[in-house]
Amino acid sequence: MKIKNILKSLILIVTLNFTASSCADWLKVDMEDGIMEDKLFSENEGFFTVLNGAYSSLNESYGNVLSMGVIDVMAQYYNVPANGTHPYKIYANYSYQDDSFEKTSSTIWKHLYGLIANINVLKEHCDEPESALSTRYYPIVKGEALALRAMIHFDLLRLYGPIYSSQTESSSAIPYLDVPNNNVVPILSAKEVCGKILRDLNEAAELLKDDPVRTDGVQTDDAEENPNPVYLRYRQYRLNYYAVQGLLARLHMWMGNKTDAYNCVTTLLAEVEEKQTFPWVTKAAATSTSAPDRVFSTEVMFGLYNPSRGTLFDGLFGKSLEGDALTFVGGLSGDDSKLAQFYGPNSSSDYRRKMWEEVVTSTDEEAGVSTGITYSLKYEQITTDDYFKFMIPLMRISEMYLIQAECSNNLEEVQNCLHQIRWNRNLTSDEVVTEENKDQLITEEFAREVIGEGQLFFYYKRHAMEEFASGTDVTNTYKMLLSNYVVPLPKSETDNRQ
Repeated sequence: MKIKNILKSLILIVTLNFTASSCADWLKVDMEDGIMEDKLFSENEGFFTVLNGAYSSLNESYGNVLSMGVIDVMAQYYNVPANGTHPYKIYANYSYQDDSFEKTSSTIWKHLYGLIANINVLKEHCDEPESALSTRYYPIVKGEALALRAMIHFDLLRLYGPIYSSQTESSSAIPYLDVPNNNVVPILSAKEVCGKILRDLNEAAELLKDDPVRTDGVQTDDAEENPNPVYLRYRQYRLNYYAVQGLLARLHMWMGNKTDAYNCVTTLLAEVEEKQTFPWVTKAAATSTSAPDRVFSTEVMFGLYNPSRGTLFDGLFGKSLEGDALTFVGGLSGDDSKLAQFYGPNSSSDYRRKMWEEVVTSTDEEAGVSTGITYSLKYEQITTDDYFKFMIPLMRISEMYLIQAECSNNLEEVQNCLHQIRWNRNLTSDEVVTEENKDQLITEEFAREVIGEGQLFFYYKRHAMEEFASGTDVTNTYKMLLSNYVVPLPKSETDNRQ
């Protein structure tokens, strides 16, 4: 995208049915009627129309590339052989010069910066002296808009920017689009981008300090007695106050500010634990035979509502894809299987392990050995209308415990954080945490928690890991080139800057 050609004027073709009360209606987009900018921002509903349109539009980039698909292939979760014919081979091989990768990168870049431009127009209208936005909704709309702008820039930085350190913080990274004008936006250093993200998140946190999520919880029901209008409910599908605190923690970790990250998550966890805002998934929900909650929805701090989740699942993980599906490598159940290696010893009762299905493809009766494929069911469509049916998690409470563990100098606290997660995955956890195994245990647990959610590649990049679990080999590790962590800026952007 030519950043310099982003236009201030905006014709949005998203209208929302504000009279409806269900979660599906809350994010329903009617693509038929165009509404001019001035009319759109003439009442409260228009501001929420644009804000909801931004959340809905995130699905274009986060539905596959930045959540369950491309970015997780780049984290080497799945069996995508380097020399095979798998359609995702270019991503597993970090073939950044390949035309298909360039096309994917350019599409993401254009879409996300275009979305940021729309968010900037929304923010500008919030701050107009004669703004039609009421004082009740101003902090919510502007706070979420700032948080969205910060989150999108942060993910662009994590993808295209350098591995952050005191040696690389001055390296050029990405533009930060924070003004709605037609001027050329300069490419900033990683440190400058982080500074602007931090500024936006701090302002968002201040604006959202009275977020209904802090008093009324996430509000996943449509109870008539709920005093909040529908666009102040379903706070897990919004960048709510707690999600902003989580983004601040992620940013501080990226910048190496572990003390700030620790303080962030410690305060957050104390509050949500007391209020039970994001309770651990129950055994009944996780193991339900009719509508299993495989995304552990109650624990999600922020996620997307994506009605196309089932289609995405079929195109990435469906059994009909056979060898083109994203699957685990290796044989079926057994100590030498990828499933056992990934979840660890004595993990057969782990709720996370139960989101996989092993399909036998052949059996050697004489040897008593079966071979097959291990398919992910995490995003398989459920037939009931539960509120998590279309949820794609982008941040969960267990990540906050893992950040706390990574930042803590107290091994007992680290062990308690890890045990908290494992106990709530239906596991006993008697392994003693030491200085020698601390990092490995945290990394393994992080990988198990966020599969299909687009976070592991960025975790590896933050740690500049040169060796980690392989997707194509059960026992050997993947040797990573540090240069592969930095995706080049799209040619569509760099060519227009010459």
